[in-house]
Amino acid sequence: MYFLSKKLLLSCALILTGCGSLYGQVTYFADILGHGFKQATIVQPSDYEGSVTCTVIKKQTPETSDKAVLYVHGFNDYFFQEEMAERFIQEGYNFYAVDLRKYGRSYLANQKFNNVRDLSEYFADIDTVLHIIQNEGSDKILLSGHSTGGLAVSLYAAERTGKEMFDAILLNSPFFDLNVKSVLKKTAIPVIVKRAEKHPETTINAGLSPLYGESLHKDAHGEWSYNLGWKPHNAPPVNFGWIRAIHVGQLRLSEGLQIDKPVLVLHSAKSIDEKKWSDVMFTGDAVLNVEEIAKQAQNIVGQYSIQAIQGGMHDLILSRKPVREEVYSTIFNWAKRNVK
Repeated sequence: MYFLSKKLLLSCALILTGCGSLYGQVTYFADILGHGFKQATIVQPSDYEGSVTCTVIKKQTPETSDKAVLYVHGFNDYFFQEEMAERFIQEGYNFYAVDLRKYGRSYLANQKFNNVRDLSEYFADIDTVLHIIQNEGSDKILLSGHSTGGLAVSLYAAERTGKEMFDAILLNSPFFDLNVKSVLKKTAIPVIVKRAEKHPETTINAGLSPLYGESLHKDAHGEWSYNLGWKPHNAPPVNFGWIRAIHVGQLRLSEGLQIDKPVLVLHSAKSIDEKKWSDVMFTGDAVLNVEEIAKQAQNIVGQYSIQAIQGGMHDLILSRKPVREEVYSTIFNWAKRNVK
């Protein structure tokens, strides 16, 4: 039933967008979140798997505003964070999010979830939504990325130097380093990256513990409700092409990434590596090495600020309430000085 509805939406979008060349008028439908959220399917040029779409989700401020935020999600993820959207709206930001190609609302039956061979594939999705935001009346834009989305946003910002459609960048626990043992980085990763040139579809377990998902979802130990089909506790296997895309992106960062707009990098104060469930899962980043995030963030060439959040989880805005209040305070105090 879901694939049927997606097929109908895709057919409508093809008619309305002229095969995805749309930057002007967008036809929105009610989003699955309800509560005033709307979504539009945007058809992009086909790639190595066939048809491709991205999805823009929005909710605007009650009063007219020329400010907006665009949120880009991470790996094994999609936009569902209503509380985050409402907080931005309260601060006078029109809220936009994008479900990138092959994720969440944008996933099509011909695709492998999360599949990518070069992170630049996402640039067209980001470009498209930024054009839409500008055409809908916002000219002060905060570009925000979480985890893999944070790495993609950073690379995008560097690539768009001099042509920016945004005023500042917010990175929430960006995926700036593979969280694997150094011996694997020196041995296994180079082999996989080399083999990816000819065999990008070979799959390998992502190696992510299901405990992180369990710490978030209300049906386990968490407080959030979201679609476990789109964000399962056990992430689907990744392929060699995905690993190569991440490695190449992180290598580019390590060589220095020129970003000419202000950047705020937020990460948890500590990483955790629990083997069985405990409430420790609520106190740190269970996915990435926060020391490496802070270290690699210093390879940004430009105006940046790095801040650790005590008690923060991997997705900082899904942390326990007192912690995320600190996160929001940090974001909006910084944004008042840099989004103007």
